Amino acid sequence: MKFLNVLTLVLSVMLIASCQQEAKQSVANTEETSLTTGKWRAEIALNDGSHKMPFNFEVIGNGHDQKIFILNGEERLLLNELNFNGDSVTIPMHIFDAEIVAKVEEGKLTGNYRKPGIYSLPFHAELGNDRFTDNLEVPVADVSGKWAVDFQKPDGNSTFAVGVFEQKGNQLTGTFMTQYGDYRFLEGIVTGKELKLSTFDGAHMYLFEATIDGDQITQGDFWSGKTGHRTWTAKRDENVALPDASSLTHLKEGFETIDFTFPNIEGKEVSISDERYKGKVVVVQILGSWCPNCMDETAFMAPFYQKYKDKGLEVIGLAYENTDKLEVAAKKMKRMKDRFDIGYELLYAGQPKQAEASLPMLEKIVSFPTSILIDRNGKVVNIHTGFNGPGTGEYYDQFVEEFTAKVEHYLAEAQ
Repeated sequence: MKFLNVLTLVLSVMLIASCQQEAKQSVANTEETSLTTGKWRAEIALNDGSHKMPFNFEVIGNGHDQKIFILNGEERLLLNELNFNGDSVTIPMHIFDAEIVAKVEEGKLTGNYRKPGIYSLPFHAELGNDRFTDNLEVPVADVSGKWAVDFQKPDGNSTFAVGVFEQKGNQLTGTFMTQYGDYRFLEGIVTGKELKLSTFDGAHMYLFEATIDGDQITQGDFWSGKTGHRTWTAKRDENVALPDASSLTHLKEGFETIDFTFPNIEGKEVSISDERYKGKVVVVQILGSWCPNCMDETAFMAPFYQKYKDKGLEVIGLAYENTDKLEVAAKKMKRMKDRFDIGYELLYAGQPKQAEASLPMLEKIVSFPTSILIDRNGKVVNIHTGFNGPGTGEYYDQFVEEFTAKVEHYLAEAQ
């Protein structure tokens, strides 16, 4: 009996020691898992893995307070919700329904970029290195300036765009602008006669390649997401321009105003005819949390509202989300509201395909975002399709100047 008591005691001590060691090891693993600070080069495999879309990101901070900035030209997109678990990390993508899940190794990340329920793409990153790792050759041309661009879909349909590029040696930045919005910040290289550009904003991943032939760009390919592919060509044209953004969407004949009632994040019904909006200049944003151009517009609109709200400006965001459930949409909208510090109402207006039916007084809605400017008498005075974001440089500055002038003009008018 004495022997059994001693044996039981020894086994108990060993078991306790083992549990303590496992607990210490678990804590140690959690504490030790982090990313090496500095610049990283990442790749996401597009088009069923046939093409690798490169981008750079920077890691700052220590331990579980680390942050990541995705780098695209002048853009620094903050990702600050990293979740470490053992030897892995989950990185939520900004406000979008997407994430990177990867195993953390010394100076490496290996895993997947995921849009839950939609697709998953291979992801890999290593510490250091530039976005494109080609052995650079002297460029055959400087492509800085404006280009008339034609994107061809596999079915033969095409989309017109304006390419705006700035080249410094081998380094290339710029974007493509369409009547629906822009492709945001693109970054890449010109090496010999080859042009390469890419961008990653957390939701969209684009890779462009083409051949430069004097004042033409030929043999262009544009890959996006899991299976997206188009061809493209371009011609240098400093006078090329897009259709007037205020001419694409308009009221139906017989209408001067718009009317709607939708629930806000808390589920309360809000109408543009509410007392809060009477006698005010109102901007109605047609947007969605899934839309990067909408996020660019919101990043501008949120502080703009704070600046002018005491002078009689109101803004209402009509969010069209990829769900038919208010509670699901409200979470997306709340995330957007918190991220951009939005001080005005966001209302759930339905799914994107329901936009035109939900606002029957509009002839058509061709783009997210679309903004509607209403004067103090409730009359629609301007409808602007798309948004030239900060990636468009001078075109963004021009929009800000013109939009500000319009709002100030109608704020100065008496009711």
